[in-house]
Amino acid sequence: MDRLLFGDNQFFGVNHMSEEKARAQSMRFQDIKAVIEVLDTAYDAGINTFMCTTHDRIAKVCDHMRANPERYKDFIFYPCMPYAHKYANAVTEDGILGTLKRFTPDEGFINAAFRGGMSLATKDIEGITTLLIDAEMKMFAGLNTPVIFLQNVVVDLLLGLGFKDAFRIFADHIKTHYNAEPAFITMNMPLLLDALEDLGIENPIVCSNINKIGFRMCGGFEAYARALREKQFRAIAMSVFASGGIPPREAIKWVCEQPNIQSIVFGASSRGNILSTRDLVGEYWT
Repeated sequence: MDRLLFGDNQFFGVNHMSEEKARAQSMRFQDIKAVIEVLDTAYDAGINTFMCTTHDRIAKVCDHMRANPERYKDFIFYPCMPYAHKYANAVTEDGILGTLKRFTPDEGFINAAFRGGMSLATKDIEGITTLLIDAEMKMFAGLNTPVIFLQNVVVDLLLGLGFKDAFRIFADHIKTHYNAEPAFITMNMPLLLDALEDLGIENPIVCSNINKIGFRMCGGFEAYARALREKQFRAIAMSVFASGGIPPREAIKWVCEQPNIQSIVFGASSRGNILSTRDLVGEYWT
């Protein structure tokens, strides 16, 4: 994995500190050209990996990259699934079967629909899960996706329900069907690491909030510090700036000093912030 990954929160009006800023960003990035301009800025600055949700607008980004293969030959996607609102809206508009048809790869629709139908009939969770994964991955066809994430909205729900076997189903399907590394986003890194260890999933990629002030680090700051010291996994740090709660230089310096951090994911909407973050990481990550 690259040391610095580019996230997509800013494109969809996600800001944990300012609703006003979130609304302004959401309006600005309604135009896909504005999204592409920011991605080009990051890419030209040497940040090649885009860690993104499976929002409908990301499909337009994928179309743009496929249409310009030489320009984006080194561009990497890290898809993060599922984007729950997308499914809710689709079911409302098209019904369940229409939703399956919309999101399932065209060439495999009959097989996938049969698999999903049999799954529903027999309550086969594995079949349902793999069907949804294939639906989410449809937009990335032909693009470079070496790491694929399960979103925290599902990860943490499964943790709460105690249904850990779903992580194994996800991991196995990502490895065998997409020849990619399975990865997980969580708001409770210590609890997830224990679950993955119980399943025998070795050296997993786990993305979670890691920052100096413990912002949104569920499970407690000390539990995170202990896991980073003692557990064998590949940590991706997000919310390193604590949504503006920590000055950039202080935030990056602290994260780069922590053990076992493999990558940092950040979102930015201006060239100045992108270049500043890149330069700070280059300065402190030795």
